Amino acid sequence: MVYPLRKAIARKGLSFEYLCQLADFDIHLLSDVEARIRESELERLNLAAAKYAEDENFGLHQGQLTDLADLGILGYVMMHSERILDALQAYQRYHVILCSGYNLEWEEQGNDLVLRICRPHSLPISRYCLDDMVSSVYHLLLRMSQRPVPLRELQLTYSAPEDLSAYVSLFGIEPKFGGKEAYFRMDREVLQFPMMYSDPRLLKSFEAIAEEIKTTLVRGKSWSDQLREWMLSCLPGYFPTLQQSAEAFAMSPRSLQLKLSEEGATYQQLSARIRMEMAKAYLKHQEYSSSDIAYLLHYSEPSAFHNAFKKWTGFTPGQYRAKELRTV
Repeated sequence: MVYPLRKAIARKGLSFEYLCQLADFDIHLLSDVEARIRESELERLNLAAAKYAEDENFGLHQGQLTDLADLGILGYVMMHSERILDALQAYQRYHVILCSGYNLEWEEQGNDLVLRICRPHSLPISRYCLDDMVSSVYHLLLRMSQRPVPLRELQLTYSAPEDLSAYVSLFGIEPKFGGKEAYFRMDREVLQFPMMYSDPRLLKSFEAIAEEIKTTLVRGKSWSDQLREWMLSCLPGYFPTLQQSAEAFAMSPRSLQLKLSEEGATYQQLSARIRMEMAKAYLKHQEYSSSDIAYLLHYSEPSAFHNAFKKWTGFTPGQYRAKELRTV
């Protein structure tokens, strides 16, 4: 997912190496094909890139450059699928090869197709990252079908910027802003558009590789990682108890604790780490008050959240937010 960002920076004649220094990002990670970077690192890199490039629409322009080859083996499976529908289904099956943070869902509503960008948790996302995602998805649809894809509606989750001209130029319409989810609305016929480069023989070969990589990735996840992903998926509806988590994995609470202890962890430590990570992410967005965050993370009262956060970080939520905003 960093490739389109590198291309966007190169197109502007800027130094990607210098950008990595600005974002405090370890560029050597990109030399390791097995390396995975956290969503927070990708977001930090996007924010730094927009500032470095002095481009408020950097995410849109970055997504515009995304090519199927940037998605690795997943892109090749999509490229050689028969129809757009088959390519989207391939993304659903194998998106974990690319990232764990985003997936696609869709439904037909009469003559409309509603294509949603979904996330496994409720953490807010920056404008630049979401712009990159929606622009990437839309321009990949155009490249896969090699035909126009008129949009009937585009909704984004952040507040409307002052200048919408870049959105209208790229998507052909003015988006709706401030929604609860990000989605496109288009003609459902898009699902049946044939893929320009479809090749059944190559598809079979690439799918076999994708299955092997996916299996390796999933099998390679620690028990703590699996449990963490499930706990995040429960939010903001509820923060699961030990009993609820054990039931979700069809085991007793004692067995769950034993599996965690084999990895040097406890359920209490994992719960605290998840709450701390999410609290830090929420505090970077000024629209969330401490009381809001306490509610979203299912603390009994704001003071309980306040005390827990200070214990974790040595800062009150207010002090941490002020410190983070100074560094942006």
